[in-house]
Amino acid sequence: MKHHTKGNFHQTAAPLLFLLPNILIFGTFIIIPAIQGLRMSLTEWGVFTPERFIGLANFKELAGDMVFWKTFSNTLVYSVFTVSLIMVYALVLALLLHKNTLKGEKFFRSLFYIPSLLSMITVGIAWRFILGDEMGIINYLLRASGLSPVGWLTDGKLAMVSLIGVSIWAQAGYYMVVLIAGLQAIPTELYEAATIDGAGSARTFTSITLPMLRSTLLVVLVLSTIASFKAYELIAVMTKGGPGYATKLIVQQVYQVAFLEDRMGYASAMSIVLMLIIALFTVVQFKLNGKEQDNE
Repeated sequence: MKHHTKGNFHQTAAPLLFLLPNILIFGTFIIIPAIQGLRMSLTEWGVFTPERFIGLANFKELAGDMVFWKTFSNTLVYSVFTVSLIMVYALVLALLLHKNTLKGEKFFRSLFYIPSLLSMITVGIAWRFILGDEMGIINYLLRASGLSPVGWLTDGKLAMVSLIGVSIWAQAGYYMVVLIAGLQAIPTELYEAATIDGAGSARTFTSITLPMLRSTLLVVLVLSTIASFKAYELIAVMTKGGPGYATKLIVQQVYQVAFLEDRMGYASAMSIVLMLIIALFTVVQFKLNGKEQDNE
């Protein structure tokens, strides 16, 4: 028969007291707003209209809202390309700059990391001056060279490509630092053993580096995916969702419906769907990573 012993104060109550501030902050700013948002999604109301309970009517309308699904499609395209390219670019940078053997390595780390310290509004304004049609530096140089200007932000496909490129430039440095920390945590004995066994660089990378870096890569994947689905400031400053709906993402549509059309309940329904999509992607990513570890 097993006897369960009760822990003393330091083993039970003390840890809870240390966790209490985080629990209060998480509950106040995450749990309560999420519950309130779910309640609002079941109503029809705005700033100047009384609240009226309508059940799942907002979600039924959302199912046939072509603008919402267009913004969802844009968000998916933006997220897939941004996340995948960020992971590749950040990993390449981390592999090149993690050994502390390259001359000027700290300078290059700082150079690639600095953009991630800037706000996305600042990044958007700066790149709008670079890529803009009339006042853009690149188009000015093209005109000065006798070439035709390029609609970096006014052509639908090019505008999305420009947003993805700027997003990678602004965020990759942060994830590079995360991956450098993961690479430096890999025991050097493993690489020494691989060298003794005659393994080449490619074999070492696929057999040691990638497997040992899997958890860190998962963190980068989850964080970058969530960030891409929540992207707002950069798009609002650079393209304002245009031309047309070419670069409008879900968050921009939520803002427009809530504050410009004054349909808070409908915007809350969109936010709930966005939250569920992010949660689904996160759970799937963790499940796939768990299955890979079980197979090992």
